[in-house]
Amino acid sequence: MASLTSLGDEALIALDTISERATGLFYPNIRLGVTGLSRAGKSVFISALVHNLIHGGRLPLFEPAHNNRIAKAYLEPQPDDGVPRFAYEKHVEDLIKNQVWPESTRAVSQLRLTIEYETASGWGRWFSGNKLHLDIVDYPGEWLLDLPLLGKDFATFSREAIVRAKSEKRTEIAKEFLGLADKLESNAQADETAVRELSDSFKTYLANCRNDELALSTLPPGRFLMPGDMEGSPALTFAPLLGVTDRAEPGSIQAMMERRYEAYKSLVVKPFFREHITRLDRQIVLIDAMQAINAGPEAVADLERALVEIMSCFRPGAGNLLTSLWQRRIDKILVAATKADHLHHESHDRLEAVVDRLVKNVTVSAGFANASIETVAMAAVRATREATIEDDGDKLPVVVGVPAKGECIGDDVFDGIRQTAVFPGDLPDDPELLFKMESLPEQRFVRFKPPKLEKTAEGVTLSLPHIRLDKALQFLLGDRLQ
Repeated sequence: MASLTSLGDEALIALDTISERATGLFYPNIRLGVTGLSRAGKSVFISALVHNLIHGGRLPLFEPAHNNRIAKAYLEPQPDDGVPRFAYEKHVEDLIKNQVWPESTRAVSQLRLTIEYETASGWGRWFSGNKLHLDIVDYPGEWLLDLPLLGKDFATFSREAIVRAKSEKRTEIAKEFLGLADKLESNAQADETAVRELSDSFKTYLANCRNDELALSTLPPGRFLMPGDMEGSPALTFAPLLGVTDRAEPGSIQAMMERRYEAYKSLVVKPFFREHITRLDRQIVLIDAMQAINAGPEAVADLERALVEIMSCFRPGAGNLLTSLWQRRIDKILVAATKADHLHHESHDRLEAVVDRLVKNVTVSAGFANASIETVAMAAVRATREATIEDDGDKLPVVVGVPAKGECIGDDVFDGIRQTAVFPGDLPDDPELLFKMESLPEQRFVRFKPPKLEKTAEGVTLSLPHIRLDKALQFLLGDRLQ
């Protein structure tokens, strides 16, 4: 990890940490990073977490809630005035009142949830005041995929990007970009028009990689997909080159691309890493494994590659009482496969086995020896219920819900109103098969609308239903509420 930061960066990180530790001496805080790849459900997870804690949702696997030790939870102003606030109220309104899923994360945002609780320890009561500030940091997975670029020069970035573009799953949608790149000599005189044309074609190719049929995950540079106020800037106007050399000729196209690539890292990636990633205590990475499974083996392999690259850029480890005063490390990482409600519970253990397989190459890394990594199959908001139907005398386990408008199974296109039962099929017992099988002909996952919340006999609206959100909370926060 040292190669991703300079000594100056580390000094600034240490000063930030010392300041935050001093502020939280009597009322400790924990910074939870929430990220995930496209449409994994980051906004849904945060909204459901906060809603269930504030409204006393059913969380039997979250020990402090199960034992009624949480006195109350409430929102407070966030500590970072320069970071947008997470739009919790808007997202909850979308979920509950409008029954639509919240908009995708497009920038870093933050929310502070304060939890007051009873502790079983008199020693803990003396020092902590039975209060914990949970600072939730939400950031796009697309930006997270940029972190590995900090350890790569332009030549390495180009070679890897070209190899991916020429892969079987991508070659057709990368055809225009590869054609333009093939005509461009890396050592030719720099030409702004040619560079911009190649960059625009590269961005179009990256955007097309995200469609449902491909569901690819490894798509750096991530800010190309979400440029924001930097759209059109030279730092976002570059592309990988064919025939790149280790030393660029002065004034050449490669020299221009290299300069802009390095500007992208220094102006976009490094500040994001230093100001946000290095300040995290806990991390949850949400993945839509079923979307990748739907798209086939290459999408599953690409998801694995993305996870390995993402997690290699965290700062894992368990600091001691002294070093933690100036050095923050992520001591717990949870990798969660979302949308478990799209499967019958009989397949949830198989979905968890898929996640275990996806992170296998990370967990054996020496850098994670002092960090705890767990996996879970969950649905932060449960959109379906389970049932059994008969088909030619056979009983089939199904999920029942309202598919989103435009979703289809075969020739059946749903209108967003009609409820239906879906037999999604079974995941294989051996997750390795997902890296080899050409398709899963009897498997179909569709997107469902958020559920209509039930009310009690007294007319009180219940909290958002979930699957194993409480298990996730126990892993991420349970030890800090003792």
